[in-house]
Amino acid sequence: MLRKFETVHQYNVFNNNETLHPLVSVVDLSKAAPRQGSQMQFGFYAVFLKEVKCGDLIYGRQTYDYQEGTLVFIAPGQTAGIADNGEIYQPKGYALVFHPDLLPGTSLARRMKEYNFFGYHSYEALHISERERKIVLDCFAKIQYELEHAIDKHSRRLISANIELLLDYCTRFYDRQFITREVPNKSILTRFEALLDDYFQSDKPQTVGLPSVAYFASALNLSANYFGDLIKKETGQSAMAHIQEKLINLAKEKIFDPNKSVSQVAYELGFRYPQHFTRIFKQKTGMSPGEYRTFVKVM
Repeated sequence: MLRKFETVHQYNVFNNNETLHPLVSVVDLSKAAPRQGSQMQFGFYAVFLKEVKCGDLIYGRQTYDYQEGTLVFIAPGQTAGIADNGEIYQPKGYALVFHPDLLPGTSLARRMKEYNFFGYHSYEALHISERERKIVLDCFAKIQYELEHAIDKHSRRLISANIELLLDYCTRFYDRQFITREVPNKSILTRFEALLDDYFQSDKPQTVGLPSVAYFASALNLSANYFGDLIKKETGQSAMAHIQEKLINLAKEKIFDPNKSVSQVAYELGFRYPQHFTRIFKQKTGMSPGEYRTFVKVM
């Protein structure tokens, strides 16, 4: 069964919570009636902190063993829920939900795109320590305090500022998680480089086109956002920059062949238009492919 929640109030009613503000709520999930698992689609942002193991979380088409002390981030339009195994469970924990209409005119609106974890898969969730959990709950408490205060001209700014503070802490916690998972992350980087080599050694550049970040993220069973952030943390450059560096190095090798035109080299690398290849090559090397070929001959 798919339940759709377009408003914060609808989600509050479903969980037996009072609506103190039409656009934001800190939902105490323990107030909800016991229920079976179901899928839910959200029309707002949600940050879930579960305090009890309650089965497998379904997120899109993926399932995730949802342990206590885990934060999951959901963006408007996404679907998530608990697997229905026929058992009744009592929800426990908290959910911060806030509608996009809360954001316009706030600092948070300008920064939402920085919080890439709203685009992560559920199995890329944030696992927090007890100390980090207390910080999260403190942020929830500050937001709840503002919700219980009579709405005035300061409410929107203070609520959005505290949400922003929470998300900044979550960014820090994710940075810590990337570091503590250094060994598996190195393995992902190695696999990425192998996939990149395989891509250019196959006919994919001609049949599929230029490799994309999404292609490699999917091949590694990761979200594009998580994959991009992981590569940036491990290498200091974006996944796209990594791909383009490989592309330019291969282009330099191919340009050595005097029997190949610039157009042929561009096609072999996956460019639809030679002009696009020339522009990228010059951006990265400071020379056009033709100028580079002449330069190499002189050297």
